[in-house]
This record gives sequence, structure tokens and C-alpha cells, in this order.
Amino acid sequence: MRKSIDVSPNIETFFGTRDENLHVLEDGLNVNIDLRSEAVELEGTPRDIARAEQVFSDYDQLQRSGHVFNNGDLNSMLRVLVADPKATLRGLAEAGKQRSLGRRTVQPKSLNQRRYLDAIETHDMVFGIGPAGTGKTYLAVAMAISALIAKRVNRIILARPAVEAGERLGFLPGTLQEKIDPYLRPLYDALYDMLDPERVDRYLEKSVIEIAPIAFMRGRTLNDSFVILDEAQNTTSEQMKMFVTRLGFNSKAVITGDVTQIDLPSARRSGLLEAVDVLKNVQGLSFVYFDEADVVRHHLVQRIIRAYDEHKTKASEDQMNFLDKAMNGSGLVREEQEDTRDQ
Repeated sequence: MRKSIDVSPNIETFFGTRDENLHVLEDGLNVNIDLRSEAVELEGTPRDIARAEQVFSDYDQLQRSGHVFNNGDLNSMLRVLVADPKATLRGLAEAGKQRSLGRRTVQPKSLNQRRYLDAIETHDMVFGIGPAGTGKTYLAVAMAISALIAKRVNRIILARPAVEAGERLGFLPGTLQEKIDPYLRPLYDALYDMLDPERVDRYLEKSVIEIAPIAFMRGRTLNDSFVILDEAQNTTSEQMKMFVTRLGFNSKAVITGDVTQIDLPSARRSGLLEAVDVLKNVQGLSFVYFDEADVVRHHLVQRIIRAYDEHKTKASEDQMNFLDKAMNGSGLVREEQEDTRDQ
């Protein structure tokens, strides 16, 4: 089926750099799109054409109403839209406006990011698990700031295990706080990106926002707080149990981590991995999983993560094949030895 629809004269802006938005729409909705003089020609099934037509209609209405798509926002919305049959461009744009805070407007850039934000809004404890660059920490900090500004909580507590790849605190110069700060820098970066520096400094000075290693959480009960545990894959079993039992009244907790980047000694099991097994059936919790499709950093990051996953899968297959050959070879040797003895 083919259908021609009238569009605004500046529809070229919809297509994006090198037609990247057009490719998302064509691949996601299984339609072919051709630009004609002040019209767009669609080819596909009636159902797919109807969805594509709705996208163009929503885009035209949003532009007429003065909506401005920031860099990359339209592409991100289209990716969410094609992954969720119930989503509309207008609905996604309006949902983004509702999460306006400080100097930023938080807009989910993938379906899993949207699920993540919804889970944080509706659950008191959420686990965000996936590779680097998927927005786990940034979105959690954004939701924490939103809750603080709306006075739904009185403070924000950001925690991280002081464990990194091959380094120890004792090797770093300075006081304890100066040793700790490099491990907590990503949390500071997210805060300063969303709020004015003076406001962040004021909150930190008054302990409205507190950033500390997870070890500092022991013995505390956290009421009226939004608590975030970042890099949770580097917690021990004891640390994770301690953290998830700190939650007090009128509080939320978000635990983020990447189970492919565990820096604990090989003899220690990650507290995050254990928590997934132990808490998966506990009511009131939510687990949101991200993958390389949710990466919102440089486009190369997606390809790098995919390459590592493929390499890991191939290495596992090669190891299994080697073991199979070794076992079969041992069996053949034993059979030959038995035949020799029989002779």
C-alpha cells in the first residue's frame, strides 16, 4: 500500500543528520518513506502506514505549538516509539516536559530508560542493571533532585563502594576525604550538570546532599531521603545487605550497577549479583535491565559493548568446544588402552 500525506515545508528537519531519524522510523515501523514536493510518500502495510502518519502529524502539531527538540531528543523519542506500540510522539514529548528540573529537562532516550523512570516513580526500591552509558546513574540523580525540589524528600544521599580497577585508597595522596573524592566524582558531575554550582555547594555544605562511600552508611536509618547506591556490582554481600536495610520511612532507594565490570577480588561474590537472586521475588521492588541499545554516549560505545559481548560469547563457546574435545580425546585414549590390554 502507498499513501501520500501533506507535511509542513520544513519537514527536512525531521529527518535529522544524514537521515538518521528517517532510518529509525523506516526500520522500526517497516515502511519506506520518500520526500516529495511538500508531501511525504509512505509505503507499507495499512497498520504501519497509519503509525507513521501519526508520527508526522504529531511532529507537525508539536512544531506549531512551539515545542523545541533539543539535540538528539527526536531521535531518542523515535527509538522509544518504535519499541513501544502504545507510545506516540506527542505523548513522549509531553512526558519529557513533565520532568523539568534545575537546568535540565530529563527525557528518556530509550524504552528501558522510560521504564526505569516509571519504576522509580512507583516503587520505593529500584535496581538499574546494565552497561556503562545507559543513563542509570544520571537518571537516578535527576529523579532524586526532582524529588528534593518538589519537597517529597528532605535530603539526597549518594553512595559508592570505594573499589576501582586495580587501585586502593591508601595509594592516593591527601586526607581521607581527598582519597575518597575521585571515586565519587561521577556523582558530583551529575549534580553539577543539573543544578547551579552555587546551589550544589550550598546543599553539600548543609548536608542536604551527602556523598559518601557505602561504608559510611552502617548503623544509620535513612528517613525522608532519596538514596542512590552507584557501582553496586563492587559491593560485597555484607555491604549490599547493610545498604538495602537502611531504608527508612518516606524514602526511596535506587541501586545501579554493571555486572560485567566487577572489580572485587575473584574470591568475593558481588553483592549485586546476590541481591538479584535473593530479592527477585520480594514485592515492592523493581528490577530494570539495560543493554547496548540504551547507551546514550558516543555511538561507538554501543558498538564497543556489543563487540565485548560477542567476544565473551565466542570465548565461552571456544572453551566449551575445547572441553568437549578434551573429554572425547580422553575417552578415545582410555578405549585404546583397554583394547591393548585385551589383546
